[in-house]
This record gives sequence, C-alpha cells and structure tokens, in this order.
Amino acid sequence: MGRDHHDHSADHPGDHRPGHHPGVLPLPPAPPASAPPPGAALTLASTFLAWTWTSAFPGNLTVTGYPGGLQVLTLTGSLLTLLFLLSGHGIRGLRWLTPGGTNSPVLLLALGTLATTWYAVAAITTTLGGLVNLEPGAWIAALASLLTAAAALGLPADTPRPRPTHRNPLQRLRHAMKAPAPGRAKDLPSWAEILLIAAAFAVLLHVFTYGIATEYGELFVGFLLLTGLAVPALSKAGLIRRVSRLTARHRNISIAAAFVAAAAFPFLQSDNQFTSIAANILIFATVALGLNVVVGLAGLLDLGYVAFLGVGAYTAALVSGSPFSSIGVQFPFWAAVLTGAFVSLVFGVLIGAPTLRLRGDYLAIVTLGFGEIFRIGMQNLDGISGPAITNGSTGIPQIPDLEILGFNFGESHSFLGFDFTRSANYFWLMLFFTVIVVSVFRRSDSSRIGRAWVAIREDETAARAMGINAFRFKLIAFALGATLAGLAGTVQAHAVSSIDPEQYKFVEAVPPNSAFLLAAVILGGMGTVGGPLIGAALLFLIPAKLQFIGEYQLLFFGLALVLLMRFRPEGLVADRRKQLEFHETGQLDVPEAAALADTDGNGSTGTGTGTGNSNGNDTPPGGTAGLGKAEA
Repeated sequence: MGRDHHDHSADHPGDHRPGHHPGVLPLPPAPPASAPPPGAALTLASTFLAWTWTSAFPGNLTVTGYPGGLQVLTLTGSLLTLLFLLSGHGIRGLRWLTPGGTNSPVLLLALGTLATTWYAVAAITTTLGGLVNLEPGAWIAALASLLTAAAALGLPADTPRPRPTHRNPLQRLRHAMKAPAPGRAKDLPSWAEILLIAAAFAVLLHVFTYGIATEYGELFVGFLLLTGLAVPALSKAGLIRRVSRLTARHRNISIAAAFVAAAAFPFLQSDNQFTSIAANILIFATVALGLNVVVGLAGLLDLGYVAFLGVGAYTAALVSGSPFSSIGVQFPFWAAVLTGAFVSLVFGVLIGAPTLRLRGDYLAIVTLGFGEIFRIGMQNLDGISGPAITNGSTGIPQIPDLEILGFNFGESHSFLGFDFTRSANYFWLMLFFTVIVVSVFRRSDSSRIGRAWVAIREDETAARAMGINAFRFKLIAFALGATLAGLAGTVQAHAVSSIDPEQYKFVEAVPPNSAFLLAAVILGGMGTVGGPLIGAALLFLIPAKLQFIGEYQLLFFGLALVLLMRFRPEGLVADRRKQLEFHETGQLDVPEAAALADTDGNGSTGTGTGTGNSNGNDTPPGGTAGLGKAEA
C-alpha cells in the first residue's frame, strides 16, 4: 500500500517495503489495500444523513445534508483518514502529508474515527433510550467506520518487526503504530517557512477554539477522542516534526506567532463564558509555568505551590481598595503587582531557607505542610482566632476592577467593530503577564543558573562535587517560582473579584490547586515552555466540560491520567532528554565486550599483528606507537 520513506535494506536486505511487514490482523493482501478508502468515503458520506429522528439529543442530528454536533467530528476524522490514505498511495499534491510513516497515521485516524462514531451512537442510544432511536445514517456510520478500522489494522507496518515470532496482538498493535523519522525537507525561502508557521498556529487556534466552545459534554468527549488519536497520527506522519524543525529555526518568530494567535482568541468568540474560561486557563497556565521552574528545572518537589498564588492574591486584595480590606488603602496596579510579587518572594525565601537542605520526600512533606498552614492561617486571621486581617473563611469580596491609564477592565469596550467584555480585558492582561513569565523562564533555562538547576536535578551529589552551591541555586529557584506565582495571583484577585481560603487547597475538583498544578507540569512536559501551558489548558478544560458525568468526574479524570502516564510518561511536550530517558532507543549504554575486543578505535577489525595503544590504533611492525595509520 503506501510508500516507504525509510530505507531498511541495510538491516534487512530485500525487505525494505511496507508490504513485507505484516500488520495487526492477518488479512489477505487485497482487502487491506482496497477496503480503507471506500470505508472512509462511506463513513464521510454517512455524516450527511440523519442519525436520529428527534432533536432531543443535542447537536440536531436529524437534518439530512447538513452535519451537526458529533457528525462534524466523524466527518473530520473520516476526511483525514481518506486524505492520508490517498497520500500513502502517492497521489500527486498529497505526498507532503506523509514524510514519515504512511500506514501508522491511517491506523490511528481510523481508530479515532471509530471511537468517535461509536461513542456518538452509544450516547444517542443511552440518552434517548434504545437502539430504536437510531436512523439509517447512524448504522451506516457505525458499520463503515468499523470496516475502515478493521482494514487499517490489516495494513502492513511502516517499520520491520524486530522479533517476528511475537504473536501477541497488543505487541503487534504497538509495533504497527511505529513509524520512521521523516527525512530532510526541501529548503524553502524564509518567507515561505514563516507562512507555514503562521498556518500551523492558525490551525491550533481553530482547534482550541472549537474545543473550548463545545456546548455540551458529549461533544467535548467526542472532541477528546478524535484529537487524542489525530495528534499522534500527525506525529507518526512526520508533520509535527517538520513543523517543530521550522519553529526551532525561527524560534522568536514562532513565539510571537503563538501569542498573536492567542491574542486573536476573543475576536473569534461570541459568548463571554468561553473567554472567561480562557482567562482562567491563562492564570492556571502561568502559575504552572512558575512551578515548572521549581519542579521541571531544579527538580524540587513542591506540593504546596498554590500557597504562593494565594499570597499574591491576598496581598493584591488587601491593597486594592476593597471595602472589606482591613488595611483600607488602594495602590495603583503596578504598585499592587510589585507588592504581591515581593511578598511572595519573601515567603519563598522564608520557607525555602530552612527547608531546602532536605531532599525528595522530606521536602515534599514540608511544602505540603506549608500549603495547608497558609490556608488555615488565612482562615484564622478573622479577628476571633487571630488578628482581623483576612476576614477568615469569608475572604475578601468586592475587589474592584483594575483601571490602568483610564482604561477600566470591568467595562465593555469596542475595538475594530468588535465588542469586548470584562473577561476579554482580563484575558489580554493575563496574556501580557504570560509573555513576561515565558520570557523569564526561557532566559533562566538558557543561563548559567539554569544549567546549574539541571545539574542539581539530574544528580545533586555530582553537582556539589563539581563546585555548584546546590543550596543557593535551589533557593533561587524556589524564590523565583514563588515570585512568578505571586505575579499571577495579583491578577487573579481582580479577575475573580473575590478570594477566600478554600480556593487554595491541595486538591480540589476545580483548579487551580497544588495537585492539579503539579499534574499540569508533569503531564505537559517538565522543563519545557509549551508543556505546562498545554497541560494546564487540558486540566482546566476537562473537569469543566465533564461535569455532566457528576460524581464519576474525578474517577474518569484519574483513569485518563493513569493511561497517559503509562503510554506517555515523558509528557505531551517532551524534550530530547526525557524521550531518551523513558523510551528504549535500541542503543546499548555500554558497548558489547565482543565489539570492544574485535574492533579498534577507527572501526577496523583488530586482526593485525601490531600491539594496540591507548588511542585504539594498532602499532604495525617497525611502526611508531601512538601514530595513526596515515602518520605511520
């Protein structure tokens, strides 16, 4: 079926074509090559038919000729499957879709379409009360997607099977999803590469906008199923690696494009609710990026990090001019930001100085205790159990909206014919602070201090032996992380307009809290910039969108985290170090003894009569020890 972009003939002479590598299902040669395209086309056509007879199921799946709701997701999945199939066949104009694997992305997209379609059928049946509520379009979609997935499982693997004797279906499935790395792309003009980067971020913005704007839980689950398998399919096809190479070549332009795409988000929204969710995601993501300094770079396990967010929020609320503030002063915004960041910095130093000499689990327990002490302390500063500062469990409500240079963030404004509400104003303000935090993180990561943090994270004992003052550098990381969290907390106080101690628990169904912040860093990818941002967006959206499953929300959420950690332990966005750490590369850590004995330093076989020297060069008879072959 498809083209092979990776030459395996060096390892397997005469066995370098995908057709020589059996797929998951032992199907005859003809059906795998011919069944997927008609099956994907039939699945696509079924989305233009009615799937149910009543509009009681959300999404209005009763219209013929106009897909809606979950039908749009099935349409998207089947269309992508068909395009990648045609690319694998070598159709002119589509070959650029598969610079890496050809059959593995088809398999993943077919499975994603199958999961989305069958979930839709099951949701209709469960919600409306029986299979009798399904129209012929739903039956055609279910059977066609099943046929496509079965045929895709019979497609030959993109890479040779290292151990052909394995008969375990799960092992065959995992091998069928492997793909060769894409080759070097043809050099393009700089302006063309920049346009490709802009197009990639435009697609990301559209996907994120669609996901956040899903109006009901069933549609969001279908969105997760399809994207959860479509993104790996794009990776196996080599497209993500091609885009990553472009963004690495134009790093500054890529970062600017990412923030321009994010700034355009409110222009695409007609509902204030989704812009408010996006603003909260930015707050959560900024705090997660600050925690990434502590956990991802320095390797310090902090389980009470949300307390620093609370320190910044309470500081800003006390100096905001709220009628419930016990201080009774109102600072300008810039002064409130600096005050909140400075107080968080002081708390970070005070907590870190006596505790950062601990390591591992002991440090985690101490930071967990600090987080709970902060929450309980804010509850007791109510004038009864302690001084009247924070109003206890009531918190500080009615925090006034910000006003900067006459621009009131609590009022609606018009720009370029668009009306923007309070949520959009705070979204842009938080995006500005996200730019600052990302800049600080990047500068820190590439600095001498950042390299010292990585050395301490990998092996603190070895770092100390190399002359690194581990305690001082860990304290700097702890203080910097606390400052960044306090910075985000000052904006959070005004964005939510009311704060109380219950918002800063260790774990809660609604983020931000310490457990979700740590999960965002680990699942997104420790030590990276994009990882915590993506992890925070997912961890905020998933609980918000899965409220329809009620008390089982955290159960399914935890199950998803377990599965992700099992199959992607390095995180969604991982650097090269983490990928090598968590996945086998087939390269031996120590060369085999036979290779050392039979091969010299130049790669030639040591069968001569000379005596080997320390450089791995044999000394020929009458030659000079220590000289290479050319010199001798």
